[in-house]
Amino acid sequence: MTNSNETSPESSEDQAEIEPIETQDAEDSALQEQLEPLIYESGIDPLLELQAEADKARDQALRAEAEMQNLRKRAERDVQNAHKFGVERLVQNLLPVLDSLEKAIETSLQAQTPEDDPQLEGLKLCFKLFTDVFEKEGVQMLDPLGQAFDPNVHEALSMIENPDMEPNSVMAVIQKGYRLHERLVRPAMVIVSKPPAGA
Repeated sequence: MTNSNETSPESSEDQAEIEPIETQDAEDSALQEQLEPLIYESGIDPLLELQAEADKARDQALRAEAEMQNLRKRAERDVQNAHKFGVERLVQNLLPVLDSLEKAIETSLQAQTPEDDPQLEGLKLCFKLFTDVFEKEGVQMLDPLGQAFDPNVHEALSMIENPDMEPNSVMAVIQKGYRLHERLVRPAMVIVSKPPAGA
């Protein structure tokens, strides 16, 4: 039989482990009791303060993410516009060449050059090549003869009385206009009709 006063080696080890935990809990409780009055006297609740800091950091992170998305969208739009309108300057530089070809064809036809004249045929082919390339690149010719005058795409050089046409109609096109996609490269230069005086 064993004596009740005797303890096994295992039970004494368990007690040794338990005592420091109880001591630690007691120390934590004592420290908390000492700090509580100081916390409440200062009027600052550490949890509220930490929550406010966390909210502020979350707000800053959301703002930074939104700003990055806006920058990314703006950069994508700029790249798209660069691809879309990158040929605008080239088109502007080639328009006088196209105008000259068109005038040469008109002059040849006014001089009653035969239709099968090789030079006239060459001019017509060059003009067609230019216009085909322009169309592929999104360049549209504006030839507003007979249309209503639109100051957004037409430039009026003069107004002439014409009883046979509606007022503010384009009665002559001096120089055709061009548009690259939705952007105007050059307005059409036109003569606009106006009603006769006293009408």
